[in-house]
Amino acid sequence: MPSDITHSSFCNWIRFKHLVLIDTLARTRNMHATATRMNLSQPALSKMLRDLEEQFGFALFERLPRSMPPTELGEYVVRYAQGALADSQQFVDQVNRLRKGGHGSIRVGGIFAATAVVLPQAIAAIKARSPLLSIEVVEHSSDHLLAMMEQNKLDLMIGRFTEERFSQQFDFQALEPEPFSLVVNREHPLNQLACTPLEALGDWPWVLYPLGTPIRERLEQAFRVAGIATPADSIDTISMPMFLQLLQSGPMIAMLPRSMVATQLASGQFRELQTPLHLAPLEYGVITRKDEPPTGSARDFVEILLDFARQRRAGEGGASD
Repeated sequence: MPSDITHSSFCNWIRFKHLVLIDTLARTRNMHATATRMNLSQPALSKMLRDLEEQFGFALFERLPRSMPPTELGEYVVRYAQGALADSQQFVDQVNRLRKGGHGSIRVGGIFAATAVVLPQAIAAIKARSPLLSIEVVEHSSDHLLAMMEQNKLDLMIGRFTEERFSQQFDFQALEPEPFSLVVNREHPLNQLACTPLEALGDWPWVLYPLGTPIRERLEQAFRVAGIATPADSIDTISMPMFLQLLQSGPMIAMLPRSMVATQLASGQFRELQTPLHLAPLEYGVITRKDEPPTGSARDFVEILLDFARQRRAGEGGASD
């Protein structure tokens, strides 16, 4: 019985040209065609194959009159060769990406208000530096994104803490406050009023963020301060397309971040209700792991986000002078 092949000896004698030979011969099943493709003479190729088979201790290919198919053991070696060559091609492609400005990938989570303005600006800026950088964006509510952060499914997120315990796990760097608007479609009867009284707000159906989300809690807080009940006739969703569709389809009211409906308000598709209800802004920011500060492209991305926030604050401060 032949002695076993050790891993160290295998690494010493196997070469990528051997893998190319095995792969090419498995595809062509012809020595002459393989020699031509590898730019070798047929005698040199035959010797290389004999040396390989001697090292393995078994025939890799059958010698038939018109074909050289892999042997049963040879099939296993062929699969290894093809997998190793595929991995090496992927490695070469990635190295070329890095040389041309690609630096791996970033997985970013964002609440809906952030994906409306903040995230697209930051993505455009970092892609200008690193055109081949791969960026995956997950849009969801803060509680869902925080769960993904806990499961290491995101590198960073833009949102807010929904529970105190998250402040023990993650760092929060504020970006900006998020103002809210009460919006309706252009046909809503409340548009006829210069100022909507508080008691009238409960007479209409609402589209609300689900219970437990920071925006829903802020709305309920506003209703408590005003001394009126939270609307009972409501539909709960976190889907922005659903919010827009429901608002367009009937006389409903929604409390939404102003940035998310800026386009609809500017076009006149939606109207903002003027009411005595005080909707205090909520601040959102960049959330990263305490024990694992972002590095590389993720760190650059965070810096871009924070720099843009500083510029916006400076612009607002200058405008108010």
